[in-house]
Amino acid sequence: MAINVRQSAELISKLAQHVQIHNQGVKDVANMIVKALQSNAYSIKSWKQHELHPKDMNEATIDWILVLDTLNFSFWTPNPDQKFVVSYKGKTYTGYWSLVAAIDRALDEGIPFTSPQFYADITVEQFESIFRSETDTKIPLIDARVRNLREVGKKVVENFGGSFVNCIKKCNQSAAALLDCITGTFDCFNDTSIFQGTQVGFYKRAQILIADIWACFEGKGLGSFHDIDHITMFADYRIPQVLTFMKVLTYSDTLMKHLKDGSEIKPGDVMELEIRGSSIWAVELIYREIKSQIESNDQLRQRDLIFNSIIIDFYLWDYCKEYRSEIEIIPMHKTRTIFY
Repeated sequence: MAINVRQSAELISKLAQHVQIHNQGVKDVANMIVKALQSNAYSIKSWKQHELHPKDMNEATIDWILVLDTLNFSFWTPNPDQKFVVSYKGKTYTGYWSLVAAIDRALDEGIPFTSPQFYADITVEQFESIFRSETDTKIPLIDARVRNLREVGKKVVENFGGSFVNCIKKCNQSAAALLDCITGTFDCFNDTSIFQGTQVGFYKRAQILIADIWACFEGKGLGSFHDIDHITMFADYRIPQVLTFMKVLTYSDTLMKHLKDGSEIKPGDVMELEIRGSSIWAVELIYREIKSQIESNDQLRQRDLIFNSIIIDFYLWDYCKEYRSEIEIIPMHKTRTIFY
């Protein structure tokens, strides 16, 4: 059974020495998001409004999302001026969008890249061709990405009859059960660590896999989960950066100096765990503040707005992309890992 991510985050936040959460920042961000929800500027439908994300709610889209989140990690490069760049339909893409563009490009070229039977035996050469760059910079962690694909492909074929849809159906519309199934089946999704002697769970990619399915299917059909609020935010390296920019988080002098120096933080280092755990707990507090505001406002309460930690995470991630140049004043933590 998966470790409770909220309990992990609360524990880390309470014991953190390098990261602190500020209530005023929590309230300010909650106010921003309530206004966005109120004006319909942000909703569950926002995920599909991105031009490269799939629009169809069918089994082929489930295959697409599984490949996406099997590879959804570690896009940063040591030199920010030397990026991995994918060209697709006359545009160039970096970061997360380079992954999305490469998947779509491969499918357009007739490569069955989202078929578990195909990528269960994918070679490094095939992968490098699919993820060819417009620059000399390759996508990071190629060998690890190939291992992920092979593991997921083989286990989907062996355990779920060749389709991740069968895994979803097995979980009876429960996000918690699906999280248990993903983390219990696929080693490459089992994102855990040890914090001050206690095992803690983050499950960034496992949780975003469930969230992407939920959002793409707008909470219907294969994306219908009666307990979707079980899912927390997805602890990566961009959301902590934007939360710090928005004055929700502050870092100790020691941590800030480390980040400004551009030094990598090893996976499992106490500073990395505090950044990830405190970010999850900060979003939980933002969620509680939004919930309180909506419940105390008759007009908002009657609108039956859909909001949860997933929506908050998506909002913050999009905000980070929109205001990237301003947010870059806050250094991003750099940890090379397959988990985010």
